[in-house]
Amino acid sequence: MTNQKVRSKAPTVADVARAAKVSKAQAARALGGYGAVSEEVQTRVSSAAAALGYRPNELARSMNTGRSNTIGVIVGDIENPHFGLALRGMADVTRQAGYQLLLSNSDEKWQAEQDAVRVMLEKQVDGIIVTPCCSERDKNAHLMQVLAEGRALKLFDRAVIDLNVEAICCDFTDVAQQATQALIAAGHRQVAYVTSMMLAGEFTQLSDFGLTPVAQRVGGMMRAFAAAGLPFDPTLVQVNADSDEQIRQIVARLWQREQPPTALIASDSVVAMSLLREVMRRGLRIPQQLSFVMYDNFPWSEIVSPPLTVVAQPVYEMGREAARRLIAEIRGEVLDPLPRFSAELIERRSIGVIAAS
Repeated sequence: MTNQKVRSKAPTVADVARAAKVSKAQAARALGGYGAVSEEVQTRVSSAAAALGYRPNELARSMNTGRSNTIGVIVGDIENPHFGLALRGMADVTRQAGYQLLLSNSDEKWQAEQDAVRVMLEKQVDGIIVTPCCSERDKNAHLMQVLAEGRALKLFDRAVIDLNVEAICCDFTDVAQQATQALIAAGHRQVAYVTSMMLAGEFTQLSDFGLTPVAQRVGGMMRAFAAAGLPFDPTLVQVNADSDEQIRQIVARLWQREQPPTALIASDSVVAMSLLREVMRRGLRIPQQLSFVMYDNFPWSEIVSPPLTVVAQPVYEMGREAARRLIAEIRGEVLDPLPRFSAELIERRSIGVIAAS
């Protein structure tokens, strides 16, 4: 004898209408939140729906209202705590405003980002927040499509060339110069910057990085060297550090140089942890033999030995602002000017002084 689970039919709008003794059209308006119904009808329909355990068909509701109360978010790397903290800020705002988040991870790949945008538009999200993996003007057709379909769009952490959309970003040029000046003042001349940003070849000029935080950070480094009257070595900017293996190879290359780095700057906490692992394997002591600076400030950076000098940025607040501004645009509200977010250098004990030769 076959044991089959009997699946009960979910209650429909018609079922609710019969229980409330109203027309199906009245029940649909009361349940969907569109059109006008009397207070008495609303109360009867709500009571009947609760008694029957009715759950609204969100797809049908979005077709009727043009709104899904859903916001899409596409980030570059969901495993990166930087994006996790930003997502927390977005989620706190959207939940309070009655919206749900639909999350996608692009893995910093342009095709994956395109696919994510397409899926979100098919799911009728009301707006999208995206961290674009490419800032080139000829690779933003999928973002233009979001605007063409009348959906709200905000960029997070990075901008796109010639795309007239608000980008909620942090300004890094000044703080990057400040951090590099601290290293130069301590006697460092071989300062390496390691980033997970993907390039087809090696870094040669700032335009390689487009409108990204990496461009600002390296630009700040270059300004610090120029202000000190020192040459800047672009080969010390290491890209494509998107895995432990890639970072192992980067460290190996750096320490094969005639003059290995005396200081490392990690572009984020994920890169930093992998770099620190490789540094430990080589038996290098921080800050006695190698100075270390990290972008992003997370609790572990303060409790390791020695505590790390970091560049802190208001990631949570930026995530909140991105969601707040997107929802305001969806609702047709007037937006106040975009606030300026700045990063801060927090000096701890991971920068050592190099004795003058």
